[in-house]
Amino acid sequence: MRYYIIAGEASGDLHGGNLIKALRKEDADAEIYAWGGDLMKDAGAVLRKHYRDLAFMGFVEVVKNLRTIFRNLAFCKQDIAAFKPDVLVLIDYPGFNLRMAEWAHKQHIKVFYYISPQIWAWHSSRISQIKKFVDRMFVILPFEKAFYAKHQYEVDFVGHPLLDEVSKFRPDARFFSRNDLSAKPIIAILPGSREQEISSILPVVLGVTSFFPDHQFVIAAAPAQDYSLYLDLTKGKNVSIVRNQTYQLLHHAKAAVVASGTATLETALFDVPEVVVYKGNWISYHIAKCLIDIKYISLVNLIADDEIVRELIQDNFNIGNLTVELKKILNDDYQQKMKQQYRSLREELGNDGASERCAKTMVRSLK
Repeated sequence: MRYYIIAGEASGDLHGGNLIKALRKEDADAEIYAWGGDLMKDAGAVLRKHYRDLAFMGFVEVVKNLRTIFRNLAFCKQDIAAFKPDVLVLIDYPGFNLRMAEWAHKQHIKVFYYISPQIWAWHSSRISQIKKFVDRMFVILPFEKAFYAKHQYEVDFVGHPLLDEVSKFRPDARFFSRNDLSAKPIIAILPGSREQEISSILPVVLGVTSFFPDHQFVIAAAPAQDYSLYLDLTKGKNVSIVRNQTYQLLHHAKAAVVASGTATLETALFDVPEVVVYKGNWISYHIAKCLIDIKYISLVNLIADDEIVRELIQDNFNIGNLTVELKKILNDDYQQKMKQQYRSLREELGNDGASERCAKTMVRSLK
């Protein structure tokens, strides 16, 4: 069968890559075109567009790039029409993907959605679009099944694919020597994958390094980002940078500063106490604040429905507040309490095997 898969950011590339591997096990004759990244390409997809050309974050940035977005939509429709897939598989990335779902439905192409848009946080009106244009929804957060049930829409809860990623991890005993790191305890910095969030977050985090002389700060560079971005932002600062080694970094870290997103959950699954941070365009942030109806921005707190990790957002994300919170989470008693809460969080997420369960259900449904 033919599959056309669209992912628009780094986390979608990760989960899309694992889904593609699972689909190829279930369907040996699978032909797969994809929008995504290197992981989806390595898994066997023919990559049609890289996500680094798609990641516009915030209202202002989207408006600035409307011409590019419309050009991408037009190309995507033409490409799908030429490929003639049996199914269009959408991975999160709602602004773009819900438009493609509507178009594909009108072309009588079956639409599957893997990893639901966060419509429970905002744009709950989009539930009508999903019910109308999406043939099957596969969700990864435990509370999403109940959310959709309230709207009379049945979905498949397949578990969280990050559990599979973490279970596959094997530590590298030579991590410190390979990266010329000292023996000091590590504070990991995960500043996101988009250029604009990295540029907003890193300068603030780098401002606290001098207050922690007994620790070393190590940045996890996003694979798709130009390395020169990190070199420019860290010039003259006593920090290290590692690439394609985020899980190794988390395994060895004592604490972490993490941009809001999938990485907050990854950090928790590695049992690393963290402070979650976010800083965006001022106009975009205040528009979002009016529209979003959730208590927390981090996946850790959202799943737990409790403040397990401290969130420093916009003006509250500054050198003073970050210094205070880092000192807290480096305290042994504070760390033990947070790790205990992490264990409860893991139990909420279900069992390993999300990608395989999703692929099996997809292929069975198509056949």
